[in-house]
Amino acid sequence: MKVLVTGGAGFIGSHIVDQLIGEGHEVVVLDNLITGHEEQIHPKAVFYRIDVTHPEIHQIFEEVRPDAVIHQAAQTHVPTSIEKPIYDANVNIMGVINLLEAAKDTGVKKFVYASSAAVYGEPKYLPIDEHHPTHPISPYGVSKYTVEHYLDVYHRLFGLEYTALRYANVYGIRQDPRGEGGVVSIFTDKVLSKQPLTVFGDGEHTRDYVYVEDVAKANVQALTKGSGEIINIGTGVQTSLNELIEAFRVASGRDVVVTYGPERAGDIKDSYFNAMKAADTLEWVAKIPLLDGLKQTYQYYLKKY
Repeated sequence: MKVLVTGGAGFIGSHIVDQLIGEGHEVVVLDNLITGHEEQIHPKAVFYRIDVTHPEIHQIFEEVRPDAVIHQAAQTHVPTSIEKPIYDANVNIMGVINLLEAAKDTGVKKFVYASSAAVYGEPKYLPIDEHHPTHPISPYGVSKYTVEHYLDVYHRLFGLEYTALRYANVYGIRQDPRGEGGVVSIFTDKVLSKQPLTVFGDGEHTRDYVYVEDVAKANVQALTKGSGEIINIGTGVQTSLNELIEAFRVASGRDVVVTYGPERAGDIKDSYFNAMKAADTLEWVAKIPLLDGLKQTYQYYLKKY
């Protein structure tokens, strides 16, 4: 299968590309390299440096004629979406419509989309399943939710098959603490630079931390499964920030200095997924335990320092 991966030089996208090529697929990468890094692109992939909003996207689709698209490129920073909502919508909504138009016109058979837990907003119950009410509380969450509706419309009007994957908190190697920055990469960067970790609140906030290679595998599975579905991608395990810090201490073998500050306004207290639908529809479950994932992540950054 010929698969076009947007954001294929980035954190999650580069792992998807590696897995696709490892399984014998032909891969084309589109990335503007704003947060991605060219050295992370598999040497067997064909690379185009371009933004998903660019009009030339259609020409690339005409040249490449992919069988499927896995769309990872996005503006992923929630504070940026609040400060610059027009920019966020341009990338995360208009950019996807640009891709959908190109996909529709060139016979793409499947569109796999990276959505987010941000579509749910403040949890009404836990764990969060796919039937949970959707009430996003940031422009970023609104943009992700909006595209899910566009996917459904393109399926109904034009027959484009799709699967939308709502990610929990993804962490792992190649995540840039200075760019898209999840808490694990930020913590790792702080520890290696011998700075204290800053925790807002009492550290009892909980999240669902899922390793990047597991997330990449879910995307590969979605190429042939879960058509027309919206699916949570997480571990189903609730981990507090304090538990994460303790696991990081064990994984790194380092003492970790923590400073606690005031709660941040707007922070969600608890969030974790029910991921049973992924097991049923994608034949996917997260396989990498948190401690193993943290060890791999720490060793990766240690070599880079």
